[in-house]
Amino acid sequence: MSRKMKNKVITNLLIERIASEGKCLGHHEEKVVFVTGVAPGDVVDVRITKGKSSFMEGEPVKFHEYSKERIDPFCSHFGTCGGCKWQHINYDLQKTYKRQQVLDQFQRIAKVEIPEVMPTLGSEKTRYYRNKLDFTFSNKKWLTVEQIQSGEDFDRNALGFHIPKMFDKIVDVDHCYLQGNISNDVRNELRTFALANQLSFYDIRNQVGLLRNLIIRTTSTDQAMVIVQFGENDSEGIQKVMEFLNEKFPEITSLLYVINTKGNETFHDLELVTFAGQDFIEEEMEDLKFRIGPKSFYQTNSEQAYELYKVARDFADLQGDEVVYDLYTGTGTIANFVAKKAKQVIGIEYVPSAIEDAKLNSQINGLDNTLFYAGDMKDMLNEDFIANHAAPDVIITDPPRAGMDEKVVQMLLRLNAPKIVYVSCNPATQARDVALLGEKYKVEKIQPVDMFPQTYHVENVVLLTLKS
Repeated sequence: MSRKMKNKVITNLLIERIASEGKCLGHHEEKVVFVTGVAPGDVVDVRITKGKSSFMEGEPVKFHEYSKERIDPFCSHFGTCGGCKWQHINYDLQKTYKRQQVLDQFQRIAKVEIPEVMPTLGSEKTRYYRNKLDFTFSNKKWLTVEQIQSGEDFDRNALGFHIPKMFDKIVDVDHCYLQGNISNDVRNELRTFALANQLSFYDIRNQVGLLRNLIIRTTSTDQAMVIVQFGENDSEGIQKVMEFLNEKFPEITSLLYVINTKGNETFHDLELVTFAGQDFIEEEMEDLKFRIGPKSFYQTNSEQAYELYKVARDFADLQGDEVVYDLYTGTGTIANFVAKKAKQVIGIEYVPSAIEDAKLNSQINGLDNTLFYAGDMKDMLNEDFIANHAAPDVIITDPPRAGMDEKVVQMLLRLNAPKIVYVSCNPATQARDVALLGEKYKVEKIQPVDMFPQTYHVENVVLLTLKS
């Protein structure tokens, strides 16, 4: 079936609505066709890239009519770098479809009675909202078809983002609208400096080259952390790069580097060197401070994270005498955020370094009613743990995209906490877990929160209460 359909062109397909993962859909001969790079209301010719018995996938090759919902993308890299897939769709419609995505997942997967899904809580900033970006150096710059056909000899060094599904190709980013402050200046000035000084850009296939990765983290308090990842232990080259950044950008408050000769870019098991400034930056939320190290997790949209946590805190409706379990606590951001309204907060997280950050953040903020434990959730949250701690009045859970392990869900059912506040970055796995929790809990509230404008991703907060 797939071989027969591949490369077939379907003409004049009406795009009906947005589907999952940012794709849109239409129907052809009673079969669903998922299409990338289009908007509801477009009429297009579609080349089929994958054909199955129940659906097809394709890409537009000709537009006959453009949707009234379309807007002009503001980024010159739109459609190439793989990010911001919804720049061509107006923001109000983005929020509408994110709410619809949550509703669809709960109706299709959870299959429990639900209240009306509230309108998506939008982000005040729809550009320059991220506080962290990772850029990759590469000697395999992505060239457009036009550039290749021109016959010109292009410099192939690039600093930017990976092309989707092409691990070794990097789009050379001129301006990124995701992160403000000094982000674009640091990236562009460093690339110019590296080219002028003939410093080698990383070759990911052969795993050689000095400059490998650039990470920029910023805060609402005007602090900035820059981490340069080097692929070779070249002390002279490293010194040259770090001195340049330190002199060119005195506003960098935390300047670090790491030498990584491994096969991947992760550096959580490597030692970082603080070249200048402190080895952390600080973010503020209400009257709290959160210290963020180079290996710390922190929500990448700081301002909208505050709105997300406020929703979670409002759903918990703490009166001051409750014991709260904060599962998958990370660096303890939610735990510390709600601690002043609780009797005690107990956080559990898999990553030991994150738990150390959580404890430090409690200490910085003078909170003495938090306890944090490191370990695998399904192993930690057991009968012995419950026997040695007060029973929870409220459980807040914010698991990774995969959702909660079924053993964890079963333990929550045994705990019988009056309230569960479930925060999720993946409504599909959240709906799956809610279906299991539906044995004892009913869904009281559902609030989608948009953390990532111009993308199809959505966070969702659900309040569950114990059935009487």
